[in-house]
Amino acid sequence: MKKIIYLLIGCISIILICISCTNSKNQYYEKTNIVMDTAVTLNAYGENSKEAVEESFKKLDELDEMASANISTSDVFKINDASGKSYVKVHPEILKMIKASIEYSKISNGAFDITLGPIMNLWGIGTENERLPSDEEIKEKLPLVGYDKISVNENDSSIMLQKEGMAIDLGGVAKGLAADEVLKIYKKYKIENGLINLGSSSIYAIGKNKDKNDWAVGIKHPRNEDPNEYMGIIKLSNESLSTSGDYERCFIKDNKRYHHIIDPKTGYPVDNGVMSDTIVIDGELEDNGMLADILTTTVFTLGPEKGLKLINSMYKVSCEITTADHKVYTSDGFKDRITKLNKDFDFAN
Repeated sequence: MKKIIYLLIGCISIILICISCTNSKNQYYEKTNIVMDTAVTLNAYGENSKEAVEESFKKLDELDEMASANISTSDVFKINDASGKSYVKVHPEILKMIKASIEYSKISNGAFDITLGPIMNLWGIGTENERLPSDEEIKEKLPLVGYDKISVNENDSSIMLQKEGMAIDLGGVAKGLAADEVLKIYKKYKIENGLINLGSSSIYAIGKNKDKNDWAVGIKHPRNEDPNEYMGIIKLSNESLSTSGDYERCFIKDNKRYHHIIDPKTGYPVDNGVMSDTIVIDGELEDNGMLADILTTTVFTLGPEKGLKLINSMYKVSCEITTADHKVYTSDGFKDRITKLNKDFDFAN
């Protein structure tokens, strides 16, 4: 699952940059690498900036190896392979993601569901095998979907999918948790300014940028392929941000767009008029990156009315929702955070 966010910090290339400054507290280090099938960029200011970034990439590799559905030694692969047969002992991070996913599946009445693996495999969106499956194929796989069919044994940190053929996919939660884990490492090394950019899908902005201003994030224009065209710009400091859209992984057939955000109730891509949504969460909240990741998919699926109701009920969580009629809906107080709103859009509330 996910997303494109464009940062207003210049072009990113796969290089390693280390700039030493006279003041060690201002030492800057940046690195970009391919992790979790995407380009991840980490930068940090501080005496231990290099150590923080390098250790963070090691942690990201570890998380990828345990959370990928395509690596045969991963926890997720083993869980799916043992569906309907046995429990699988998992790492604490995997247990945490699954428990959080179940919790927000319940809160959203099933709008978020990590057991969509069999349906997502049918569609193959974002792969060379993408296609429009038949109604019969989807109906056949729908009984395998349901967060209530995940069994969790916390005593020995094990997971079991109750029906054979079930499969989980942590694409809508793993990068958010990964951002949280990187933030822990940054704090250990006393990094007070920096940017955690996990494939432009999960971002955490620490302190200020090099100009001592809040970090500026451009939210992708969902219907313009020019990477320099934004729906609007949001300033961040000690906050996490995540966005979902119907534009990154999709295909068009007979003038209809089919994207990767699947409705767990129908087995088809969500079709409620939402083109994209963005969640921002205060860094004071525990697991804010993981929560932001989960909520973008959740709110996209719920739509403007139910989505805003959910967000407005949450502490230090805010959002915007962009619809196909180019209206931008915002949660309480969020409208003022969006600057330079593109002329193609108008606020709906």
